[in-house]
Amino acid sequence: GTTQTMSSREIAELTGKEHDNVRRDIQKMAAELSLTFEGKSEPSAGGRPSQVFYLPKRETLILVSGYSMTMRAKIIDRWQELESAQRPDPMAALSDPATMRALLLGYTEKVIALEGRVSELQPKAVALDRIANTDGSLCLMDTAKTLQVRPKDLTAYMKAHLWIFMRLGTSHWVGRAEKLNAGYLEHKITTIHRTDGTERITTQVRVTPKGLAKLAEAFPV
Repeated sequence: GTTQTMSSREIAELTGKEHDNVRRDIQKMAAELSLTFEGKSEPSAGGRPSQVFYLPKRETLILVSGYSMTMRAKIIDRWQELESAQRPDPMAALSDPATMRALLLGYTEKVIALEGRVSELQPKAVALDRIANTDGSLCLMDTAKTLQVRPKDLTAYMKAHLWIFMRLGTSHWVGRAEKLNAGYLEHKITTIHRTDGTERITTQVRVTPKGLAKLAEAFPV
C-alpha cells in the first residue's frame, strides 16, 4: 500500500545530471506547481550528508519532461522495472509454504463460518417447509401471532407489497389476484344468520401455509 517513489539521487544517476542540479529542478517544479517535497538528509559518496528528495511517478515524469529524450527514456524504463517488481508472481506465491498456509487457513475459516450459518438456518428452513406443507389457513390476526409481529405491521407490509387491498366503501381486506393465484392467500366465505331471519355473506382473506412460509422470510424470528 506504500506509494512508490524515485529519489533525486537515482534520477541524477539515470540522467547523468549533477545531484545539485536535479534538486534545483525539483525545487523549481515544486514552486511552480505548488507542491511540497520533504527532503531527507542522507550520506553521500563524499561522506558529507546531502538532502535527497523522493518523487512519485507523476512528479518524476513531469520533472524529466524538460530533459532530453534519452534521459526521459531511462527514467520511464526504470519506472517500468519498479512497477514490474511490485506486482507479485501468483505462481511464486503458491510455491511459498507460508503463503499456502495463510490461504488454506483463510479458506478453512470461511468454510467453518458457512457451516455455522447453514446449521443456524437449517432449523428455520425445516420449520418453514413443515408450515408450507400443512393444511388449513389463518386469518390475518392469527398470522401475525404466528410470525410474532404486530397485526398492524403485518397488514402494512402486506398492503405495501401488494398482497391485500381494501375496496372503496368497505372495511375488510381482500386478497390480490396474483397472490391468490400463487396459493399464498385464499378467501373464506362465511354466512352470518341475523336474528331477524336474514343472512349476510362475508368474505375473509386468509393466509395459506405456503403464504405463511413466504411471509416468514420477511419477518424472521
